[in-house]
Amino acid sequence: MNKKIIIRNENEADYAIVEEITRKSFYNLYVPGCIEHYLVHVMREHEDFIPELDFVIEVDDKIIGNIMYTKAKLVDESGKERSILTFAPVCIMPEYQRKGYGKMLIEHSFHKALALGYDVIVIFGNPGNYVSRGFKSCKKYNISLENGTYPAAMLVKELKPGALDWRKWIYYDSPVLKIDEQEAERFDDSLEKMEKKTQPSQEEFYIHVHSIVQ
Repeated sequence: MNKKIIIRNENEADYAIVEEITRKSFYNLYVPGCIEHYLVHVMREHEDFIPELDFVIEVDDKIIGNIMYTKAKLVDESGKERSILTFAPVCIMPEYQRKGYGKMLIEHSFHKALALGYDVIVIFGNPGNYVSRGFKSCKKYNISLENGTYPAAMLVKELKPGALDWRKWIYYDSPVLKIDEQEAERFDDSLEKMEKKTQPSQEEFYIHVHSIVQ
């Protein structure tokens, strides 16, 4: 039986379910508990949030995942700024994962981002999840953090081939991604209780985040 799949912009009626999906998808994945659902909650009101790139994916009229984008920037050695994108969070409900829905959602967002005039995306993620979507190490594009390091988890995609040259760039994401963890904890405490656990994926995340490409 063919499933009805729709990718569309999120609307206000979706907010609670999207936050719930995000919470269930990320809980205990990177740390005991998670903050991603709080990020979704506060991101929508921030000036760097891009509503046109806020998508949900529905399967048979049920929302099963979402992706949200914010503005970011690259700054070269002369101080010239370049407006780019980052996405976070992106998630698919656990029972729908590894069925191609995440790929559909991400690729749809790429096409829409390009149509809006954006040509570069920088994210932090597990390379194993994103190299198949065209992301490469930040080192290959000479894009570093302000401290000069090239994190293994910082990945870059050119939506338009050749959009980047080999000049030195420093990456800056939106202030909205700097989450107040105490506020996030209070927000999580106001929701249905979920058990915080330690699991192997958290150590994998720690290794990726703290690894540097030389």
